[in-house]
Amino acid sequence: MGQLAYHVAMGLPLWNYPVRKGTVLYLALEDDYARLIIIDTLQKVREVGGDRYSYSSDYEIVTKLKSFSDKYGVCLLVVHHTRKLESEDSFDMISGTNGLLGAADGAFIMHKKKRTDNTAVMDIVGRDQSDQELTIEFDRERCIWKFQKAETELWKQLPNPLLEAINEFLTEEMQEWEGTATELLKQLPDMQLSANVLSRRLNVVNSQLLNDYGIFYDNKRGHERKIILKRLEQKG
Repeated sequence: MGQLAYHVAMGLPLWNYPVRKGTVLYLALEDDYARLIIIDTLQKVREVGGDRYSYSSDYEIVTKLKSFSDKYGVCLLVVHHTRKLESEDSFDMISGTNGLLGAADGAFIMHKKKRTDNTAVMDIVGRDQSDQELTIEFDRERCIWKFQKAETELWKQLPNPLLEAINEFLTEEMQEWEGTATELLKQLPDMQLSANVLSRRLNVVNSQLLNDYGIFYDNKRGHERKIILKRLEQKG
């Protein structure tokens, strides 16, 4: 199905048959590993109401999207428009209130000095990284944006000992594991933690565990809470 979708999206012949090019929406609902979901645009998924431009409604919609992102361990990129009025702080140009940015983990703002310019500046802010300013240039022949320069070096996070230990624990021979926090601690002898602290830390760093190590984390609630670890992608 992926091959068919690609050929239709690109308008390329498939098995000697001509293909009519068109937009493709491929919902791979049986795949258990997604990395990125893009919503273009935010306004298309918002509930229409009288207070849709209030701080509380802006904060609420992004909070709902972030909860979905955190629950399923995916990056959710939401496209939104800027307003026409210029501002010294580019993030003040986001259409709507500060509630949109306040509930998000980060944001990109792309802006030009003139509409006809090929060069644009992309300002980047995030909770877990230093602010960035990139200069990019539009290649009209290939219809892509190309990197030109960065004002600052990207901050690199130091390895997390807990995540490193879990990454070593899940080997090629054993790519899935299920058990209690106490049982997991027995497999991680260098981790001097209590079972409760281990569970809390995993709940906090589960997105990093997935993004940096390709390991999915979940927990089953029941008579005895179980931790589930599953390697979806080999990294490093």
